[in-house]
Amino acid sequence: MITSKIKQRIIGKGRGAIFAPSDFLDIGSRASVDQALSRLADHGVIRRLTRGLYDYPKKSPRFGYLSPSADDIAQAVARKDNHALQPSPAMAANQLGLSTQVPSKPTYMTDGPTRVKTIGRQVIQFRNASSKTLVGAGQKTGAVFQALRYVGKDRVDDQVIGKLARSLDDNDRALLSKQSKHVPAWMHPVVQQIVALA
Repeated sequence: MITSKIKQRIIGKGRGAIFAPSDFLDIGSRASVDQALSRLADHGVIRRLTRGLYDYPKKSPRFGYLSPSADDIAQAVARKDNHALQPSPAMAANQLGLSTQVPSKPTYMTDGPTRVKTIGRQVIQFRNASSKTLVGAGQKTGAVFQALRYVGKDRVDDQVIGKLARSLDDNDRALLSKQSKHVPAWMHPVVQQIVALA
């Protein structure tokens, strides 16, 4: 019964979804959820990525099962451990189109411990960071603050401001303005310019 409920939820999330046992504790006890996930992995419905982390793998007709993205893995790890997650400044700048450099190791800032997780061929770094660095964690605004850190106080120009403004919707802008009181003072006028471009 629990197994079929969990299977239904997994299939409902679609291929590529990553999850931990804690995502199903509303369906059954930890032990019964672990058992159900083990059963689904044994039957090839889901794939065990590492201890306590599974995915419903995407399939390519040419390459078979595909590896999940570093971003999806990092988010699932943070959710599983109940930690905040923020892309590193270099990653955020790349995600928002301010830099073409792709960091060789995906790095995330977190309120959890500094550690490296290897899942399949993916090597992901988690770095403990201060609450100032984690403002907006898990939201688009967090990536904007991180991208500004990467660009640096003296290199923010109209092009950077324009690009960041275009990546945000009205809700993001309102949130950016609200959260900016928790970030370094030099970012305040930059945030005002980004919000004004609405």
